[in-house]
Amino acid sequence: MVTIKEERVSAEEYIEFLKRTDLGSQYPKERFYERIPKLVKNVSISLTARNDDGLLVGALFGLTDFCYWLYITDLGVDRAYERRGIATKLMKTAHELAGGEKDIAVYLIANDDAVPFYEKLGMKRADEVMKYNHIEWTEWTVQ
Repeated sequence: MVTIKEERVSAEEYIEFLKRTDLGSQYPKERFYERIPKLVKNVSISLTARNDDGLLVGALFGLTDFCYWLYITDLGVDRAYERRGIATKLMKTAHELAGGEKDIAVYLIANDDAVPFYEKLGMKRADEVMKYNHIEWTEWTVQ
């Protein structure tokens, strides 16, 4: 059994979770251990999925204005818990918390492997997204 709830996690717990997910390769190496505490503290929506033992097996972080849009910054599931509907429940819960599908547009950046999942949820690729990215970005995987 997995329980989903609104909850802040510590940077340490999130880093350990990243090691068990595919999210561990989405962050730049630069100042990673300084930046993750800011991430877990400042997101508008912080959802967790925990097993009966309290282990973090899923997480969703989002930024929202609670009026028009929700940007999903992180959505991951522990590899041992994939394909159980956890990510879908996290997405639906976040959408409702932000204001519901009649009012809130959802945006995110998906890696190629995750695109089929998001399309199954009804999301579509968008061409009109702009970016400004001048940060240092050394690819690595949290270990």
